[in-house]
Amino acid sequence: MARDPAFHPPKSPFVEAMAIFLGNRAAMAGLIILAVVILASLIGPSLYGVDPKATVNAPFLPPMEDVASPMGTDYIGRDVLAGILSGGPATIMIGTSAALVAVLIGITLGALAGYYGGLIDTILMRFTEFFQVLPALLFAMVLMTLFTPSLRVTIIGIGLVMWPPTARLARAEFMKLRNMDYVRAERAMGARDRRIIWRVILPNAMPPLIAAAALVVGVSILFEAGLSFLGLGDPNIRSWGEMIGSNRDYIFDCPWAVFFPGIAIFLTVLGVSLVGDGLNDAMNPRFRER
Repeated sequence: MARDPAFHPPKSPFVEAMAIFLGNRAAMAGLIILAVVILASLIGPSLYGVDPKATVNAPFLPPMEDVASPMGTDYIGRDVLAGILSGGPATIMIGTSAALVAVLIGITLGALAGYYGGLIDTILMRFTEFFQVLPALLFAMVLMTLFTPSLRVTIIGIGLVMWPPTARLARAEFMKLRNMDYVRAERAMGARDRRIIWRVILPNAMPPLIAAAALVVGVSILFEAGLSFLGLGDPNIRSWGEMIGSNRDYIFDCPWAVFFPGIAIFLTVLGVSLVGDGLNDAMNPRFRER
């Protein structure tokens, strides 16, 4: 039997999603921004070779006044460019780690609430609403002041205030999928709830959760910057937020020491947001149907 030349085999959802994502100019721009930031953070410190914590020049040196410090120095003579290059890994790690904590908590509670429903759903959602109505930054500040500021405390503190939206999204996805035919088939074959939740429903609920997780990374970076600006971050870790926080009292004497780290944060969060929006569009079935 001759094959119809007009027949085209259906593409897999992954291939369609990748095509939509790669065709999204904004997402590609965000991906390029993130690639530049990550590459500069990984190889920049070794190429530049300046200690970000050492006094290397005169304090309050403006940008481009000395080629040895193209972005100037801060109030004690530390090189601003060296701080930006070395502060990138810490900032990105805090953002991604805090987002991972938030996503793990949110998916766990949301999955249990959405799958079981009833009393379990009511209890877990009331618990979620309690955290959601708390002022997130204020709650994070309280957590940071109760414990000695450190990298671990910062990550956990940010993660504990960022999980409620992910929990509500996971709950909605599980409520939508728990009565699908393939889930009923697993129950009919005697599969346990644990397998159905984590091996059957969760993989199908992941697309919107992945897109939401990408946006949580950007918000976590902003939270770290806000906490460091208020002096609640780890002073021993050189991050962009720490650079802004340590120079906040001298913002009129050396504004470049605050401006350049702020631009780095802005570009990173912008890149993450554009990629997150692109993932959301690519993984949304309504866009694949167009």
